Amino acid sequence: KYFYEYGYSQRPSKVIYDRDNSVFANSKPGDFDWEEIFSNATWFHFTGITPALSDGLIETCEVALTEAKKRGITVSCDLNYRSRLWSKEKARDVMTSLMKNIDVLFANEEDSESVFGIKAQGTDVSDGRLSVEGYKDVATKLRDTFDLKAVAISLRESINANFNRWSAALLTGGEFIVSTKYDINIIDRVGGGDAFAAGLIFGLDSSWESGKSLEFGVAASCLKHTIKGDFNIVSRDEVEKLLGGNASGRVVR
Repeated sequence: KYFYEYGYSQRPSKVIYDRDNSVFANSKPGDFDWEEIFSNATWFHFTGITPALSDGLIETCEVALTEAKKRGITVSCDLNYRSRLWSKEKARDVMTSLMKNIDVLFANEEDSESVFGIKAQGTDVSDGRLSVEGYKDVATKLRDTFDLKAVAISLRESINANFNRWSAALLTGGEFIVSTKYDINIIDRVGGGDAFAAGLIFGLDSSWESGKSLEFGVAASCLKHTIKGDFNIVSRDEVEKLLGGNASGRVVR
């Protein structure tokens, strides 16, 4: 679990993690029945938060990825670097080792620099400036360095704690696609990246074309920012209505 202090306007949100000695943090590879877990799976996703919790979970991630790849399962990872869980140096060592079994990588405007030292030129996340061209270069370097099938980068322009501009880009098959950009008045941004990853994975795993998958993920995440709590509880229909241009927020009766 964690404790979350909601930010507002110029006051940033703050997170305190409370995961030391939890059951999950203390788990080992032998605690999991990989045959059962992967019996009907087509896609396996994890984030950088998991190996950051303990050395036992680093080993568990290594085994999980190996078992997934043995079965031909697509593997994706969201870097999700958390400075309060581990150092940049340890994150780089561990995540570099894990990358050999990853097909699709998710990163935000800061993660690629924090973990791998790959920085987007023309970008300053502290004042909300993002260079899409700079992130095209970042995505290309990540793809080429780790032999990835696709790289997805969420692009958050933080105007203040409760107003962001939100979009994303996807590099796949040699094509760099940039999504629609949404202006969001935020209720809760925690889980926004997870909602984006879930939406994009849903599209790609459903064999949608890349642009449609990207737009679905970004729209799903846009809606998640308006929901308090970790989970995106919107329906597919609600996401598709936003994609269709219904962004007025009028009451549905």
